[in-house]
Amino acid sequence: MQKSLYFVSVGGRSVLADQRAASYEWIIQATPEQAENLQGLLSLMQEKEEEAFPGYVFPWPDTEEASVNVLYEEALQNVYNEIYRLGTNETRSHLSQYGIVRDFVNKQDFHQ
Repeated sequence: MQKSLYFVSVGGRSVLADQRAASYEWIIQATPEQAENLQGLLSLMQEKEEEAFPGYVFPWPDTEEASVNVLYEEALQNVYNEIYRLGTNETRSHLSQYGIVRDFVNKQDFHQ
C-alpha cells in the first residue's frame, strides 16, 4: 500500500494528513493503517498518563515516584519508537540527535 505524509503531534495526541490542520512536531511516511496504529499508541499514552495522575496528586509515602510513572513512560517510548520507525530522514535525525528514542540496538534496521 502506498505511503503518505502524516504530521504528528505527541503533545496534541494527533496524527493528521493535513499539515495545516494543527501544529505538529514530527513528519512520518505511513500507510493509513500505520497512521491509525500510531494514533492508537497516542491514545494509550493518554490513558496511562491519566492513570498515573492520581499518584502525583495523592502520593503514598511508600510509593516511589518512578513506579507511578512507569506505564506512562513505556507508552511514551512506544510512541517515539513508532515515530522513529515511520519518520522521514529529518524526523529520524532529530529524534536521534535529541536522544529521544531508545531500545534500538541498530537504528539503521528501521530505515526503509
